[in-house]
Amino acid sequence: MKRSLVFSLLIAICLYLLVSPVMYELVFYLNVVVLPVVFFCLFSIVFFLISYISGKRIMISLRIGYYLAVIYSIALLILLFFRPNDQSYDSMNIIPFATISFYLSNEVNSLISFYNLAANIGLFIPYGLFLRIKGLNFLKTVVIMFLTISFIETMQLLTKRGSFDIDDIILNVFGAIIGWFFYSFFVKAVYIKT
Repeated sequence: MKRSLVFSLLIAICLYLLVSPVMYELVFYLNVVVLPVVFFCLFSIVFFLISYISGKRIMISLRIGYYLAVIYSIALLILLFFRPNDQSYDSMNIIPFATISFYLSNEVNSLISFYNLAANIGLFIPYGLFLRIKGLNFLKTVVIMFLTISFIETMQLLTKRGSFDIDDIILNVFGAIIGWFFYSFFVKAVYIKT
């Protein structure tokens, strides 16, 4: 396991260095916290893939899972609420797929488009996975994620630290759904010790 961990770390560092020029652009659009979040995501993906391919299951205690979930959630809340002050956050979109279509239309910087679409899905995959680990069924997972993300979107609008966008809710819930279904692959590489 130590070898897999070191190997995963080295691959994640190499991948991170490859995408670092793009990441530093995102820092100006978002927050410096995006750097450790991206590195953590890269490392987690590489570590999981190496374990999955090698057929060796990693044991993680549920307590460590909780700690990781809390740290990840704090970092995500920082990304959602502490953005540069020079951006306007007083808009609201309640028309489904309007923002998604806009980002797919090539009218915006491709990095910003990719980040907004991919991050809105990818960053919420762990929550669907976590809720499935906790034993929640599909419907409860969707309802909890929908209500939680709707609350976050509303708070972003009210605090003027983000805009309310129904498409963000759609993409975030879709990410959680992917995480919920990803569970069957996850347990082949990771054993959660309760």
